[in-house]
Amino acid sequence: MVQPAASGLHRWAESFLALIADTAETNPLQGYVLIALVLLLENVIPPIPSELVMPLSGFLIQQGKLEFVPVVVAALIGTLLGACFWYGIGRLVNEQRLEHLIGRHGRWFGLRPADLAASRRWFSIHGPAVVFWGRMIPGIRPFVSIPAGIELMPQGAFLFWTSAGSLIWILVLVSSGMVLGANYRQILLWIAPMGSFVVQLLLVLMATFVVWMLVRQLRKNSR
Repeated sequence: MVQPAASGLHRWAESFLALIADTAETNPLQGYVLIALVLLLENVIPPIPSELVMPLSGFLIQQGKLEFVPVVVAALIGTLLGACFWYGIGRLVNEQRLEHLIGRHGRWFGLRPADLAASRRWFSIHGPAVVFWGRMIPGIRPFVSIPAGIELMPQGAFLFWTSAGSLIWILVLVSSGMVLGANYRQILLWIAPMGSFVVQLLLVLMATFVVWMLVRQLRKNSR
């Protein structure tokens, strides 16, 4: 039996890892299904980071418990299903509803319908890059699908760029697990700081944006 090493993860997260390892040993087919399910959940309600699930899968490949191609396919399917969930949420919000809300209440935040039109033009140019590279950035990977849905990015383009970015990320993590073997958890030592940095950077950018909007609105009111 492959036993995942102890770490600071919550018990339920450890249980997922142990379940994947045990299932892969007793029934590889169910192991692939479980990997897809966990990657789906990781994208919707993150129970375990893929930064551990996929290196563990690579370790199991190294052990001869699983096969490389089915692992990658299962992970990609689960990831795409999770990404489509957030994309669908974004489409439910959509620009028309946002434009209506901004038209009615945007003045309180310094937002105008013209700002939404500008963001639409920006996303039409840079949207594919946002989706592609966003799928490889810890901390924001599941949520890059939301603006794609809001901006009504064509479904074909969304699936293509999401698949491309996710596939690269999956291949890197699985290969890392195959190389590191039983030490597959070390991948977190490299990735976790990057994820924390990205989240902190986004918080700073959001705070800066809010302050800028408030200052702009105050200047308008003072005229």
